[in-house]
Amino acid sequence: MDEVVTNSAYPVVEADDFARRFSMRSGKLMWLLGAGTSASAGIPTAWDMIWEFKQQLYVSQRRVALNTVADLSNPAVRRQIQDFIAGQEAFPDPDSPEEYAVLFEAVYPSEADRRTYIDAKISGAKPSFGHVALATLMKAGHTKLVWTTNFDPLVADGCAKVFGGTGNLTTVALDAPGIGRETINGERWPAEIKLHGDFRSRRLKNTGDELRQQDATLRDLLVGTCTRSGLVIAGYSGRDESIMNTLEEALEHASPFPSGIFWLHRGEGDPLDRVSSFLSAASEKGVDGGLVRVENFDESLRDLVRLIPDLDTTQLDEFASERSVVSAPPRISGKRGYPVIRLNALEVKSLPTICRRVECNIGGYKEVAEAVSAAGVDVLATRSAKGVLAFGSDSDVRAALANVSITEFDLHEIETRRLRYDSQERGLLKQAISRALAREHGLTIKHHRSVDSLKPADVTDERWAPLKRVVGSLSGSVPAQADLTWQEGVIVRLEWADDKLWLVFEPRTLLEGVTEENRAAATDFSRERSVRRYNRPLNELVSFWGDLLSAEGRELRALNVRTGVNASFTLGTTTAFSNRSRL
Repeated sequence: MDEVVTNSAYPVVEADDFARRFSMRSGKLMWLLGAGTSASAGIPTAWDMIWEFKQQLYVSQRRVALNTVADLSNPAVRRQIQDFIAGQEAFPDPDSPEEYAVLFEAVYPSEADRRTYIDAKISGAKPSFGHVALATLMKAGHTKLVWTTNFDPLVADGCAKVFGGTGNLTTVALDAPGIGRETINGERWPAEIKLHGDFRSRRLKNTGDELRQQDATLRDLLVGTCTRSGLVIAGYSGRDESIMNTLEEALEHASPFPSGIFWLHRGEGDPLDRVSSFLSAASEKGVDGGLVRVENFDESLRDLVRLIPDLDTTQLDEFASERSVVSAPPRISGKRGYPVIRLNALEVKSLPTICRRVECNIGGYKEVAEAVSAAGVDVLATRSAKGVLAFGSDSDVRAALANVSITEFDLHEIETRRLRYDSQERGLLKQAISRALAREHGLTIKHHRSVDSLKPADVTDERWAPLKRVVGSLSGSVPAQADLTWQEGVIVRLEWADDKLWLVFEPRTLLEGVTEENRAAATDFSRERSVRRYNRPLNELVSFWGDLLSAEGRELRALNVRTGVNASFTLGTTTAFSNRSRL
């Protein structure tokens, strides 16, 4: 697939295309990690810290109580703080590359204080899926060298899990840059080189002057390796001048980044101007690659690991199975507590980012569903303008579409922007998450256009005893309507809110055998069973289904397949809630 050139003239590589290229070049690609790769481990990003610095300056200089500007997620609070910062000439404009360093130095002029601040931020952090996946690639020789601007030990911690100890990874910090040259010249892989210092090091670089005076030895090493290898950049915004100068210097060589440069970028907005210019210059020089829009570091590594053949993922799989995704409720403050309203929704913490795409001669969704049914295969599929989108084993997908002239068989990126509305991708994910819930909890599914209904396959199963205590009987026939049966269940759908995808669930009495003749009786019966479900009974119902469906944050897999593209999800364990509006 060719790169797409945007109006900004920098090339864009689709995420699935990048994954395929990586699988072919992995041993020839280095990594450069920024603060964004540590966000899922609980370490704040540069953006988070910038707002914390502004908040501290506002509170200390205006001499106001912290609780007046405590909620940095509130746009009104941010505007109030930014108006104050903008009134001082000493600080750069918002999103300026110098903003982080200038603010950090203004808040903590002492190097010792800056070190204490960083130590506090990384204390207790544990490696995320992405770090363990990267370590898995390092153990297999698919990744040899990692550069990072981060202070944290997450890459080393990930390697300790995968290798079973700390002796296999060579870590180079500012205390001993000469070791970096020895490591690279001696090919002592895998290696991690910390361009801004290690959290244990006495030399931490995070102010303007320090960043502009990057250690000469490490800078030369980075430039030199960029003329022999390609580079994947993840979680790094391009804010500090030192790293960008080094990358631009590497670009001046005769044959820079021979295996390409891939800049992983979250969101739909453009990167910083300097990053755009750098990628444009690299493209003009014939360097392969460009900007790769991704969901996050963890999902990016998940995509890469899928395409590496014969990769030992024993430790990675064990790590993934032990992960618990916890969404802590907010702390109650003030005289009046919240939430105001408990909502019947669970955050979709992780979801598939790719699916199979098949270009073939077939009609719409109905024809696709008929083809899958006729083939008798376990495939989830939909029809879009880009082709048939599917989850399932490759052999099953091919079998279902064998008679409709397959011309292309590749991967399709599930873009976040297409989950904001009722798109084909969101419909496919709705199918997949319903299937995953059914497999996990012993439910049967009935698909509808925008919702699915789920109900217990066996109401005598002990897992439904708590539900029975709340609602009484779980199934039966409507009085005087022998052909009209009912069963307790739940309606589920996917909704986009607060810039996240949510599984919305509604406890329901589900009826079978509804006709025009008995519709009135069905409506009356359903109303009678639900009329007293409010306050405590409704809260107990929401608690039961929320606890059940969340599966304690375990990974939920839609299909039992080992090859091809499966769909896996994790759900938050705390239901959503509303908060008081703030004007």
